[in-house]
Amino acid sequence: MANASGRLTAALALLHQNARPTELAGMARFGIVGDQRLGLSVPAMRGVARTLGRDHALAQALWDTAIPDARIVASMVAEPAQLTSRQMDAWVKGFAAWDVCDQTCLNAFCKSPLAWRKVKAWATRKDEFVRRAAFALLATLAVHDKTADDAAFVAALPLVEAAAYDDRNFVKKAVNWALRNIGKRNRALRQAAIEAALRIQQQGSRSARWIAADALRELRPAKLS
Repeated sequence: MANASGRLTAALALLHQNARPTELAGMARFGIVGDQRLGLSVPAMRGVARTLGRDHALAQALWDTAIPDARIVASMVAEPAQLTSRQMDAWVKGFAAWDVCDQTCLNAFCKSPLAWRKVKAWATRKDEFVRRAAFALLATLAVHDKTADDAAFVAALPLVEAAAYDDRNFVKKAVNWALRNIGKRNRALRQAAIEAALRIQQQGSRSARWIAADALRELRPAKLS
């Protein structure tokens, strides 16, 4: 692969070799959708990414194809440190399925120095998948950002509370995910997340009640000491 065009051609060939068109209908039932989708499994996409290696220019070229599977692989071969604010905003606007959103947050965005800034910026956006990205990113940071102190997560809880009214399925599930992951990080944050869940519960909307009940079920089980 001597040039950018050749690298992209080779990458797309690998994707098509691992395509599973017979799986597309079943995947769609779980919201894994999108035009041109090839039906690759996540392990297969990881295998393709390992073959390709880190290549930020190739990541952007794969993203530009708009193929959902290619976009997930793009997140796996991207260099997080090279992601610009503009590039992250452009990618997040291209999310049209929850798996592309979540995989991109996990594989690339949460490793970017801009990650925390984007949580705050995207949490108040109206677009369903941009807002989901904010909380999917927060959820992955709660697991993978080992250097962040508790104060960063406590400061993010008001964003969680403010979005709890949003009853769109892909938003409320990400809000719940972020709240639960913050609470599972350590004992102090568990208490902070429980208190946030109780405040969310008092909001009264259907989505808020669901988010709070599910989080409390996990964070405050009956046998917890």
